Amino acid sequence: MSQSTNLEVTTLGGGCFWCLEAVFDDLRGVEDVVSGYSGGFVTNPTYRQVCDGRTGHAEVVQITFDPAVISFRELLEVFFAIHDPTTPNRQGADVGPKYRSAIFYHSEEQKATAQAVIAELNAARVFDKPIVTEVTGATKFYVAEDYHQEYYVNNTNQPYCRVVISPKVAKLRKNFAEKLKG
Repeated sequence: MSQSTNLEVTTLGGGCFWCLEAVFDDLRGVEDVVSGYSGGFVTNPTYRQVCDGRTGHAEVVQITFDPAVISFRELLEVFFAIHDPTTPNRQGADVGPKYRSAIFYHSEEQKATAQAVIAELNAARVFDKPIVTEVTGATKFYVAEDYHQEYYVNNTNQPYCRVVISPKVAKLRKNFAEKLKG
């Protein structure tokens, strides 16, 4: 843990929360990453309910970070590099509103930064299609069941981890080496 007491929180959805957790866990300045659900209308949803697509929730990670070490903008740079923000309700073979690209901001500064980053990426035509990432105020965050926490670390050899998550972690390590934890 860093010495700073000025930690911030953000909540991001970009497909499977296992992928996001595995990536953000490796970044210097990230103090905690928790998999869960946000953006829906059902209280205390279960994984099964979210998977059924009738709760309105997205699979998300809630990230606690030290902005003196890694800025919100830097987190978003990684976020946009490791998922496809141009496909509504989909990431690869994972389909449905629970896999939507979403930024649930926790302050007006986060909102402004998210909107600016999206505008910059669209203007630079970084992606072939416009970004469809939802930018909305943080809603109630529900922690996912225990077996979803640190899923990649605990299941590295599982086929989904090898085929889907490992390439994202490798991309992070190649493209953002200077931001990785020691």
